[in-house]
Amino acid sequence: RAFGKLSYDANAPAVKPHTIYDLASLSKVVSTTTLTARLAEGDFPVPLDLDTPIERFLPEWKTGPQQEWRRQVTLRHLLTHTSGLPPFKEYWRTSKSKQDTLNKIFIEPLEYQPGAKMIYSDLGVILLQEITERLTGKPLDALASQQIFSRLGMKNTMYRPPKKLWPQIAPTEYDANFRKRLVQGEVHDENAFAMGGVAGHAGLFSDAHDLAAFCQMLLNGGIYAHQRILRRATVAQFTAPQALSGGTRTLGWVVPTEGSSSGRFFSAHSFGHTGFTGTSIWIDPDRQLFVILLTNRVNPTRENHKIGDVRVAVHDAVMQALGFAMAAVPAK
Repeated sequence: RAFGKLSYDANAPAVKPHTIYDLASLSKVVSTTTLTARLAEGDFPVPLDLDTPIERFLPEWKTGPQQEWRRQVTLRHLLTHTSGLPPFKEYWRTSKSKQDTLNKIFIEPLEYQPGAKMIYSDLGVILLQEITERLTGKPLDALASQQIFSRLGMKNTMYRPPKKLWPQIAPTEYDANFRKRLVQGEVHDENAFAMGGVAGHAGLFSDAHDLAAFCQMLLNGGIYAHQRILRRATVAQFTAPQALSGGTRTLGWVVPTEGSSSGRFFSAHSFGHTGFTGTSIWIDPDRQLFVILLTNRVNPTRENHKIGDVRVAVHDAVMQALGFAMAAVPAK
């Protein structure tokens, strides 16, 4: 269902069921993580072992400092945000291209020994994008469209939406620091914009109907509308909690914990993710349900932080309405 208007302007159009939103970090799981999972299945010419050091795929990684630590970083570390890379850097202030950004990440100092902590990092997912592109010889947007979106009928899911679609895309922030304009139809994330709009960590646009097909595919064990996207075992592998130092995640996804955006009633086997612009997905395989929440909470400014409470309230309300409010998620 759709609620509200696209902005606070008095004449703003109403939100519709097919309104398109900037997914922000949902791009990580809907696109980059899913493509990495496809590669790990070995159906491509170069099979991917998640415990392979990334220097095998990215020789430039060896040029950075802390050589002993850098040699330890694997694909699994990137997926679980345990690589040692910092959460975020304002590369957009000087980067003019994707390659500029990559060159900076290749020499970015690690903040801790790989595996010693879990610190959510955009930078690691950008490296996953580059590895995927090198192994397949295709850019991320084309690969995601071919391997995921077109096969699931996700017609409103894309990077770099054409200008003709911009009026039906929810505006995000008035960018006073970088672009000096209201951002609508272009990626909100500054680093993704500097990379050309296609990035492993952000840049994807979609609507609720398309994301429902994606979520149902995962609930079905990797298949939807007679299209096998992932093997059932791969879905189980990538959504199972990993034993990590300092937190719990899956290979790409978040799991329910006390105080998380999932609220109180999602089962322990659930998995989800959020996006900075005000988006989220939570999937509960035990109850065979999912909740997709798409908002543009950064409009007109990112200083509005009420989305945290809204997410919890929405998820709890859905679970209560469906009769699944019997047992709260235990603390982990």
